[in-house]
Amino acid sequence: MLRTVVKICGLTQLEDAACAAEAGADMLGFIFYPPSPRAIGMAEAQMLIAELRRRFDPLPTLVGVFVNESPQHMLNVLNTVGLDLAQLSGKEPPATLAAMRGKAYKVLRGNQWQAEHDLWQTHLDNQKSHLHQHPDLLLEADHDTLYGGTGHRANEALATVLAIKYRLLLAGGLTPDNVMSIVRQIRPWGVDVASGTELSQGKKDHVKIRQFIDAVRNA
Repeated sequence: MLRTVVKICGLTQLEDAACAAEAGADMLGFIFYPPSPRAIGMAEAQMLIAELRRRFDPLPTLVGVFVNESPQHMLNVLNTVGLDLAQLSGKEPPATLAAMRGKAYKVLRGNQWQAEHDLWQTHLDNQKSHLHQHPDLLLEADHDTLYGGTGHRANEALATVLAIKYRLLLAGGLTPDNVMSIVRQIRPWGVDVASGTELSQGKKDHVKIRQFIDAVRNA
């Protein structure tokens, strides 16, 4: 049976990231979107990741989260900070994803998928064979103004359908208490958590991180 990937997102502090790595997270997410309360600066992220590389070998996959940025900017951040992948969390078109040369995946929300179904399905079907170790997409909860980290649940009926066809990273309202049942029900490629493992925005609860990862493994 394939192991469900776990991404711990919204990391801003070294010891939180180290806890996630020690607990067995597969992906660590760092947000480069200044309006987010979980945002981190490039210089701070660069130092944090350099220390992670000193402590851990191998490291989890390191992901930069962006909103409506150019491919050139995102690739520069990846290279400068030392990240593996970009997560495109805004309203980026397929052309932006394609320009990332296999180093990115797209966040879609239920309303966006429904409105642009044919466009994204065609793109994902053409691209997914090139992303063997990466998610094909991330499904997030709908929200009028926020780009993730809302604590709201994603459309689970849609998630179940998408998980059959794509390497789906599922986010939105996941917690140590509900993630086991959701993984068993939807069987996503992976799960992504931010607010569900926090003490406060941008500060992680190390007990919740371990409980979340244990729950996914036990699912």
